[in-house]
Amino acid sequence: MIKIGIILGSTRPGRNGEAVARWVYDVASQRTDAEFELVDLLDYKLPHLDEMLPPSLGQYAQPHTQEWASKIASFDGFVIVTPEYNHSTSGVLKNAIDFLYAEWNNKAVGFVSYGSLGGARAVEHLRLVAGELQMADVRSQVALSLFNDFENFSEFKPGDFQVEALNTTLDQVLAWSAALAPLRAA
Repeated sequence: MIKIGIILGSTRPGRNGEAVARWVYDVASQRTDAEFELVDLLDYKLPHLDEMLPPSLGQYAQPHTQEWASKIASFDGFVIVTPEYNHSTSGVLKNAIDFLYAEWNNKAVGFVSYGSLGGARAVEHLRLVAGELQMADVRSQVALSLFNDFENFSEFKPGDFQVEALNTTLDQVLAWSAALAPLRAA
């Protein structure tokens, strides 16, 4: 069975991303075509990148990097939940991504973003990063507006149409995860 990690890409106190990631997980968990796991970056105490060698060499010296690598390697694909901070993704998410290389390769990734413009600019940046990591980013995404999908910019209340957008994103992530399986096996 395909295994998909739902990565919560914010550690900010009072983060909106926690409700968003739980919603993604709840919707995904109703499916029977894959196994889903919520991965909260708060649970991985990754400092600023502190490995001496480039991640592309795969020679991780730090125990926190080895733990993170093992977790990411266990998945066939990902849904990344990202805020938009200053027209980009969060620093903590970018740092977590930068710790690894091969563990991301030949896996699909979809995005659920939130912000004043639905987090679109954060996803634009993450798509560039995904390409460098040899990930297949899917076309569909969920863009949640702080104005329309949150009450008072903090209480998450997505429109019903967002569930359809999420399921389309999940369909694409699962299809690409399956299609890339032979490359991961090689």
